[in-house]
Amino acid sequence: MTRAFIFPGQGTQVVGMGKEITKAFPEAKHVFEEVDEALKQKLSKVIFEGPEKELLLTENAQPAVMAVSMALIRILQSEASFNIVKDCKFVAGHSLGEYSALTAVQAIELQDTARVLKARGRAMQDAVPQGVGAMAALIGIDLDLAKEIALEAAKGEVCVAANDNAPGQIVLSGHVGAVQRAVEIGKKKGAKRSILLAVSAPFHCSLMTPAADIMAGVLGGVQLNVPMIPIVANVTAAPEVEPLQIRRLLVEQVTSPVRWRESIMKMKKLGVRTFVEVGVGKVLTGMVKRIDRELKGFSIQSADDIDEFLNST
Repeated sequence: MTRAFIFPGQGTQVVGMGKEITKAFPEAKHVFEEVDEALKQKLSKVIFEGPEKELLLTENAQPAVMAVSMALIRILQSEASFNIVKDCKFVAGHSLGEYSALTAVQAIELQDTARVLKARGRAMQDAVPQGVGAMAALIGIDLDLAKEIALEAAKGEVCVAANDNAPGQIVLSGHVGAVQRAVEIGKKKGAKRSILLAVSAPFHCSLMTPAADIMAGVLGGVQLNVPMIPIVANVTAAPEVEPLQIRRLLVEQVTSPVRWRESIMKMKKLGVRTFVEVGVGKVLTGMVKRIDRELKGFSIQSADDIDEFLNST
């Protein structure tokens, strides 16, 4: 099988996501009900109706994005006897998307995933006081130059490459002053764009260490099974199947860079030619095409997408 399923992360959330498929497919409705039950919260109402400011809270956005991805997976399984073992070679997810991927391959139960992501979102939001950290996108420069810019900008503070998304698309994370300096340095060193991002915390850097410590405890209380197919992890950009290793990497992921470009290229090297993005938006599909034009990307986020995908398989 030359296909991999990939799952989006935080930032893709939008009020109303998943509402259409929930009306059309009872399997999707059941997923949102399970998540609501697990969280003892009517998260589905926030997802479908807002208010936006509540959905944007990290502790809500993370389980919400996962729920939409899993609703789509359940529909595929029901409508076409979709079998992820037969129909995919690998799964991968961008940051919180790793949890969606692991749930899709039955390494974690859905309700456990919802609770873990609620805790993860809260821990990541609380790790750094508001206004202390920041993130910025450097467009049009490679990873090595981005690292040089981050090092020059740090001046004793934290500033590192947090996301290697695609060629020419690097995200930095760290203390707000250092990241602001990096934006200015990036402009001088040839970045096509160098902009601060509207994020609530500096993810995937050492400032998230308090959140990683909390996640070590949270994940220690969750049953992790051997995934049905390997997951290509953000931290290693390599296929992983051993539960203890996956648990360790999920903790490390909180403070480590997301090696997305390398992950896609690793899967290509191992035979994958088509990447199917399951969830809201087409962010990862766009990244795949920028990473390697030989690769095919397909996005599943609506009933029409589901029909098109099933007709193409």
